[in-house]
Amino acid sequence: MNDLLQNLDRLHTTTMGAVRIKRNLGLQDDAVAWCRAVILETEKSSLVTTVRKGKNWYVNTPDTVITVNAGSYTVITAHKRKKGSV
Repeated sequence: MNDLLQNLDRLHTTTMGAVRIKRNLGLQDDAVAWCRAVILETEKSSLVTTVRKGKNWYVNTPDTVITVNAGSYTVITAHKRKKGSV
């Protein structure tokens, strides 16, 4: 289990971050709750991966990318994966 999963209860975002995530993904629900659920999928699905690069965690699904600051556990952004990107 990685640090992100161990500190999932600390996951949060700013007001503007929540607006940005909802807009990027077309969400109506709570943005942090949605991101938390996706991150939890890393334990269940091989299609969801979590990688730490520098100061950020990147949670990759076949459709989306979530970026989380590794120090503060702030969800910076989440967006739909561009077609053809890895």
